[in-house]
Amino acid sequence: MDGTVLIADDDRTIRTVLTQAFTRAGCKVHATSSMQTLMIWVEEGKGDLVISDVIMPDGNGLEALPRITKLRPGLPVIVISAQNTIMTAIGAAEAEAFDYLPKPFDLPDLMKRAAKALDLKRHRPAQPIPPTPRDGGDDLPLVGRTPAMQALYRLVARVLNADLPVLIMGESGTGKSLIARAVHDYSDRRTHAFVTVQGADLSSSDTALALLARARGGSLVLEEVADFGPEAQGRLVRMLDAMPAGAPRILATSQSDLAQKTASGQFRSDLFYRLGGVSLQVPALRERVEDIPLLADHFLARLGRDLGTQRHLTAESTALLRTHTWPGNVRQLETLLKRLVITSGEPNISKAEVEAALGPNSAERGPTGGAFDGEPLAASVQRHLQRYFDLHGGQLPPTGLYDRILREIEVPLIEIALFETGGNQAKCADLLGINRNTLRKKITELDIRVTRRRKLM
Repeated sequence: MDGTVLIADDDRTIRTVLTQAFTRAGCKVHATSSMQTLMIWVEEGKGDLVISDVIMPDGNGLEALPRITKLRPGLPVIVISAQNTIMTAIGAAEAEAFDYLPKPFDLPDLMKRAAKALDLKRHRPAQPIPPTPRDGGDDLPLVGRTPAMQALYRLVARVLNADLPVLIMGESGTGKSLIARAVHDYSDRRTHAFVTVQGADLSSSDTALALLARARGGSLVLEEVADFGPEAQGRLVRMLDAMPAGAPRILATSQSDLAQKTASGQFRSDLFYRLGGVSLQVPALRERVEDIPLLADHFLARLGRDLGTQRHLTAESTALLRTHTWPGNVRQLETLLKRLVITSGEPNISKAEVEAALGPNSAERGPTGGAFDGEPLAASVQRHLQRYFDLHGGQLPPTGLYDRILREIEVPLIEIALFETGGNQAKCADLLGINRNTLRKKITELDIRVTRRRKLM
């Protein structure tokens, strides 16, 4: 790898790690904590690649992208951000960043993407100036740093303006309707109508035509399309075949496996193929437990604004939330937190409150190593990993998978072990079977918060 890399991040550790990594790879590196300094370097013609954080003390990496492109057409920019929401991914895509990576990122993965950016820069012509990214609220609870959610964000950002129908699949409460809304609100159709349709709305050919007229130029969302009866499915096929000029984009949601329903004859195959231009799979909350603290913080902050009552989770209550199976997914988590905020005036939400709100089955996940939810741990891990591979649409995931997966398992293991040992690091290290110094190093590296509670008997 050769070339000059410009790094802008207000985190000294990240600057140091990236500087060392790119220097070892044979690149020249300029690193700064200032967006103003980065822009000076760009204006001076320095750099073959920019790696920039989004939120900087004196500027915003996403907002700077159009100016960078105007000054240096063809200069690739990789955006890194701790704001792990769908809005960051959409903003990066709209501003035509070369790539987007959430923090904490996988260093080998970043290096691989950087090498590709440097190689493409040497061969591609100057790019046209992109439009300034639109301002968008971050109030959508589409939050997550897990690989499954980041893969979903990237795919959503890529299909915003694709002239293809979108099929959004996932369990009830995962946020399918929010994904549909984001696809519409951040696409070129956002100034036109967003119309939702249920099976009962297709009671006749006239109602189908009326829906097309209402949604003209916008988006038509078929909610839980697997539940449409045979007559509604037939009218829908005829409606799609007769789509006029200026027709709306078709989005469909389903919590059932449409492919399976089609194979069993419960869903029309011709309709299935018309709807499945792009398929988006929204993971269940139990498949991304690492995102539960992020989601909880998001909901509590929003509830604090709406209700004027700011409450926080204790470390023990957060640990308990992570052990629940969440059959109602993100919607269930949001409802639970709203109830907890309303029913108590204490500033901190205790473990006892969470246990009472969840009910007698709050400890639905058994101890690791055994069977829980009727499924052995190894089978659960295998199912999760297969879903992760499937989310990449037939392509292989980024390299470095082994270390990345182990790290995702490592964090909850250490957090739960610390909780169960009352925050006593010596007991925790003994329980895990690792050296105490190793545990301390892991706590620091993985940014794990240690809270002591009552001593164990």
